[in-house]
Amino acid sequence: MRFEPLDKDPSSKARRGMLHTDHGPIPTPVFMPVGTLGAVKAVHPRELKDDLDAHVMLGNTYHLYLRPGIDVIAHAGGLHRFNGWDRPILTDSGGFQVHSLSDIRKITEEGVRFSSHIDGSRHLFTPEGVMDIQRTIGADIMMAFDECTPWPCEKDYAEKSMHLTHRWLDRCIDRFLATSPRYGHKQVLFPIVQGSTYPELRRQSAEVVAAKDMAGNAIGGLSVGEPEDEMYAMAELVCDILPADKPRYLMGVGTPWNLLENIALGVDMFDCVMPTRNGRNGMLFTRQGVLQIKNQRWADDHGPLDPDGKAWVDTAYSKAFVRHLFASNEMLGQQIASLHNLGLYLALMREARDRITDGTFTTWKNTLVPRLKQRI
Repeated sequence: MRFEPLDKDPSSKARRGMLHTDHGPIPTPVFMPVGTLGAVKAVHPRELKDDLDAHVMLGNTYHLYLRPGIDVIAHAGGLHRFNGWDRPILTDSGGFQVHSLSDIRKITEEGVRFSSHIDGSRHLFTPEGVMDIQRTIGADIMMAFDECTPWPCEKDYAEKSMHLTHRWLDRCIDRFLATSPRYGHKQVLFPIVQGSTYPELRRQSAEVVAAKDMAGNAIGGLSVGEPEDEMYAMAELVCDILPADKPRYLMGVGTPWNLLENIALGVDMFDCVMPTRNGRNGMLFTRQGVLQIKNQRWADDHGPLDPDGKAWVDTAYSKAFVRHLFASNEMLGQQIASLHNLGLYLALMREARDRITDGTFTTWKNTLVPRLKQRI
C-alpha cells in the first residue's frame, strides 16, 4: 500500500491524497461505511458501489469471528469473495467491542477473555490471534489490537491502558511480520494511538506509534462520549505528531460536522455507524440541518429530503412519503434513510477533496458547519 499526498488547503491542515491498494485506490479524505458483519445494514452492495461510489468498506473482526466464523470466511476465499465486495476493506480489530463488553470480559496482559453476546460461549482474543483472524478475513487494512478506554477515565487507568496497548502493538507487529497474506493481495497494519483526553498521554502514544513506521496510523478512543472540543484538541495534537506521508485514520467519528472539522486538523480517514444507525431510527442529516422524519410536521411535506443537495440517487422521495413509510413500519423507509445519510456523508467527502484542491476548503467548511448542526 502506498499513500500519495496530493494537495493541501492553504488556510488549514486539510490535505487531499490517494491511498493505493491492491483492491483499488482510496481518495482521501474518505468516509468508510460500516459493514460490521460484512454488509452495511439496509444497503445493497450494488447501491453502495454504483449509486454511492463508496471506495472502502469497514468490517469488524470481533463480529465476523463470532458469526459466520473464520472457517466459513476462509473456505469462501476471504471476505471479498464471501460478500462480493471487490473494493478495499478495513477491519477493526475488536478493541472497541472489548470496551463495550465491559460486563462480560476480562483484560489481562495475555489478551481479553470474553463471553459471546450471541450464545455466552467463552473466547480469548490475543494480539497474535487477532492478527491471524484478520489475515484470514483478508482485509486490505488491518488494525492493531488495543484497549479503548471509556470516557471519563482516570488518568492512572488511561496511562496503564495506553502502555498495555503499546505492548500489545509490539506483539501485533511481530505476528504481522511473521505471517503472510492468504489470498494474493497485500495487507497492511495500522497501529492505534490511545491516551484518553490527556494531552501528555496522547503525545506519548503518538510518538510511540509514529516510531513504528507502519503503512498508516489510527487515532482511537475519541468517540466514546467526550465533548467535541476535547476530541478536536486531541486529534489536532496527534495529527501534528503522526507522519505526514502516511494516512491518519480517526476511528468511530462521527457527525457530518465532526468529519469536516477533523479534516481541517489533518485527518484523512473516518468511519461511523451514525449515518445508517441514525437513519434506521428516522434521523436524517441534510445540508439544511438535522431532522427527525417521524415528526408530524413532515406528514404533508412533499418537498425533497434535502432541497439543497443532490439526493443519493434522485429526488423522487418526499419527506411525507418517507415519514409514511416509517409510520407504517415499512422496511423501505429505513433503506431510503440509510442511503440518504450515507449519500450526504460521501458527497461531503467528495466536495471536501475538491475544495482542498481549489483552495477554498476553510471558507466552505466554516459556512457549511453551522447549517449542518441546526435542528430542523
